[in-house]
Amino acid sequence: MERLSTLDEAPPGTRTAVSGWVLRAAATLFLIGGFAQPTFAGVYLSGDFDGLAAHVLGADLLSSISIAQVGAAVAVWIRVRRAWPFWASLALMLGGVAQYFAGMEGALWLHLPLGVALIAGITVTFAALWMRPLPRRVKEARTDG
Repeated sequence: MERLSTLDEAPPGTRTAVSGWVLRAAATLFLIGGFAQPTFAGVYLSGDFDGLAAHVLGADLLSSISIAQVGAAVAVWIRVRRAWPFWASLALMLGGVAQYFAGMEGALWLHLPLGVALIAGITVTFAALWMRPLPRRVKEARTDG
């Protein structure tokens, strides 16, 4: 089997499955929301206290998106037989839980570096999901009758 670079066109029959598109959509929303969070925090730290409300709302939305991404990753694992998106999404979700509680407790010594790590993880996961197709697995035909 010939190995394709990420820029080559995928061979016929390797189009991304519906479950892959749902996962990509969740990862895209997660990326957009993840990059918005530091902006909201910056507004708050600049002296506009309404920025904190936006930051908390963003955290709530990101929590929901991360749960949806884990669910979509489960579907990809089942339908496409790729486990890494589940493990990456689960790690991001658990990191987000720690991030959420660190923020609520005011533990900025953990909240800020964990936020940077989460943005990096979200970005890498997003890029990896969009670089190659996530085709539906093909069941082999039975030959025993």
